[in-house]
Amino acid sequence: MSTSSSYEIYSFTLLNEIHKKYIFELWNNEYPFQLAFNNSEELEKYLQSLIDAQHLFIVDENNQIKGWAVVFEKDYEKWFAIILAKELHRKGIGSKLLDRLKMYSDELNGWVIDHENDVKANGENYLSPLSFYNKNEFIEIPEIRLESEIISAVKIKWEIKKRED
Repeated sequence: MSTSSSYEIYSFTLLNEIHKKYIFELWNNEYPFQLAFNNSEELEKYLQSLIDAQHLFIVDENNQIKGWAVVFEKDYEKWFAIILAKELHRKGIGSKLLDRLKMYSDELNGWVIDHENDVKANGENYLSPLSFYNKNEFIEIPEIRLESEIISAVKIKWEIKKRED
């Protein structure tokens, strides 16, 4: 399973309970533990808050969901979130998923944890994906930060390159 050819990307506007179960598991396994959802009702509330959401899933050859991404409207901008199971990291699959997300808009905005002080539920350090986003043409906007008791993150943005004639 080391090649990305054994994975497919599927797109959905509406989610079923199986989708939500996998999102819950991915979120709680891969994000820092303090961002975890305590129950499916919390996840449901988050998902319902997303305006014009388009969901993408990475599915392996055994029909198991191994990644999730969403693009949505927030404050008149296109935003996104992405989560990949650890075993998919560093295989080019995240970049393919981002390329698919980029098809939905001329810009994408997101929050990214830009430090390595957080821990996942399994006790592993949460590794900042900032360098991954930089490699995928996102720029960091250091003056715009999300700071709270549970998260410290910087805004990132991708914009389609305008041709200069």
